[in-house]
Amino acid sequence: MVTINYRNAAVKIAESVYEPAEDSFLLADAALEVCIDGMKVLEIGTGTGFVASVVQANRNIELTATEINPHAALCAKSNGVAVIRTDMFAGIIKERHFDIIIFNPPYLPTSDEEKVPGWLNYAFDGGKDGRKVIIRFIEEVSSHLKEEGTIVIMISSLTDIEEVKALMYRHGFKTRIIARTKCSFEELVVIEGKFS
Repeated sequence: MVTINYRNAAVKIAESVYEPAEDSFLLADAALEVCIDGMKVLEIGTGTGFVASVVQANRNIELTATEINPHAALCAKSNGVAVIRTDMFAGIIKERHFDIIIFNPPYLPTSDEEKVPGWLNYAFDGGKDGRKVIIRFIEEVSSHLKEEGTIVIMISSLTDIEEVKALMYRHGFKTRIIARTKCSFEELVVIEGKFS
């Protein structure tokens, strides 16, 4: 087990779990910009709990997370994250509303031949166009978000950033890009969606 120290957080990473990469660091930094003390925050698909741990280490918030992978959920729990092992919103009561919902979705376009066996596939498999899980998230998120709440979502240029922004707009979100970075073969952006 390795430990990553970042912005006041010491996050333990289990061997069988997807290790935080450029997208995780970018999302953690962006989440810190929008999360303020006293907020109720939900992170969908927390993985190791890296983003949640960084936010909790720097803000006085009430944070809940979900994770489908049992190994990742245990890792997040060991990092002090209140995690529910469930598929996205399935284990979250719809009456509970959050100020901010954070999501680093599996966004890589993935053909059937590119899928890997086991739980790790959930970390990157975004379906043929990279938007399969993103679409589901955007369709379900508003029933868990406070009026005028905010979503913070990581997107890759491989997923078609403009298409994701258009989808968010059709579901009542005003969007803006709040962080971006270039990686070897893609651009990563964090989109803030304000529910209006």
